[in-house]
Amino acid sequence: MKYSLVYMLLFFISSTSVAQGSLDQVLRLFNSESIPYISVEELRMYQLKGDLVILDSREMEEFEVSHIPSARYVGYKNFSSQSITSSIPDKDSPIVVYCSLGIRSETIGEKLKKLGYTNIQNLYGGIFEWKNKGYPVIDTDGKETENVHAYTKVWGKWLNKGDKVYD
Repeated sequence: MKYSLVYMLLFFISSTSVAQGSLDQVLRLFNSESIPYISVEELRMYQLKGDLVILDSREMEEFEVSHIPSARYVGYKNFSSQSITSSIPDKDSPIVVYCSLGIRSETIGEKLKKLGYTNIQNLYGGIFEWKNKGYPVIDTDGKETENVHAYTKVWGKWLNKGDKVYD
């Protein structure tokens, strides 16, 4: 009972921080920056050159609503190390991992690092920041869409452009 109360209090405090802080503050609260950030502008520049791997670490239902063009789904809960090592054999390949904001993607980036990958970056602000800057997202048919899965209403406040979708 005592520990339940402590966990509930910590959840409330962190939820309040998420609701009131800036994106920078939120990412500092949840991330250790163990995986360096890349800005959406930098990613767009590299993406147009086509010389990197983009991995979406959100859940399948989020990915199916929309994702960054050329992104590969790797998931978060069902992330498979074996799938990654077989599909990306070059451990020096430039890899950018993203999620909604950049929190889950840091965890996946750390897993990639443990697998021996050396050139990993985390998209600062995730797909929300990508869409907020006016860059395109596509649906499962490869068609551009305004829909973005906003995860939850607490986290969805960071998506300012596009149409928010909740399961």
